[in-house]
Amino acid sequence: MKFIAASIDAINEWVGRAAIWLVLLSVLVSAGSALFRYLFGMGSNAFIELQWYMFSLIFLLCAGYTFKHDGHVRIDVIYGRLSRRGQAIIDIIGTLVFLLPLSVLIGKMSWDMFLASYAIGEMSPDEGGLLRWPIKLAIPVGFALLSLQGVSEIIKKTLFLLHPEDVPAETHEHAERVA
Repeated sequence: MKFIAASIDAINEWVGRAAIWLVLLSVLVSAGSALFRYLFGMGSNAFIELQWYMFSLIFLLCAGYTFKHDGHVRIDVIYGRLSRRGQAIIDIIGTLVFLLPLSVLIGKMSWDMFLASYAIGEMSPDEGGLLRWPIKLAIPVGFALLSLQGVSEIIKKTLFLLHPEDVPAETHEHAERVA
C-alpha cells in the first residue's frame, strides 16, 4: 500500500512541478500579446485563448499536487482543535464521502464532453481561435489526478491510524504546521 501511495505522490509531484512552468509561459504569452497589440496594433484570439488554456491547465493539473501538499483551503474551526488521529479520520471520511464521488462524477461527465468535442473537431467560435477538445481533455485528466491523490491520502491516513509509529517525522511536523 505504501508503494501505491508513493507512486501516486510521485506522479502528482512530477505533474505539478511541470505545470508550474505554465505560470511563466502564461506571463510571457500575455506580455507578448500585449506588446503586439499596443506596438503593432495586432491582436490574436489564439493568444488570449492560449492564456485561458494555460490557466485552466495550471488549476486542473495542480489540484492533485496541491492536495498532496495540503494546500487546499479548509475550515479549521473544529479540525484544527482535533488530535492528529481525529484529523486523519475527518480527512478519510471527507475524501470518501465528498472528494472521490464528486471527482469521479465530474471526471465521467467531462470525459463524455471531451469525446463529443473530439469527434466533431470542435473549434473556438472566435476567429483565429484554438481547438477546444485538448483543453476539454484536461478536465478528466485533472480530476483523475485529484482522485488518485485522494486514494493516496486515504492510504497514508489509514496507515497512520493503524501504525502511527511508522509515519515519517516530516509528516508529523507538517501536521503541526497546518494545525
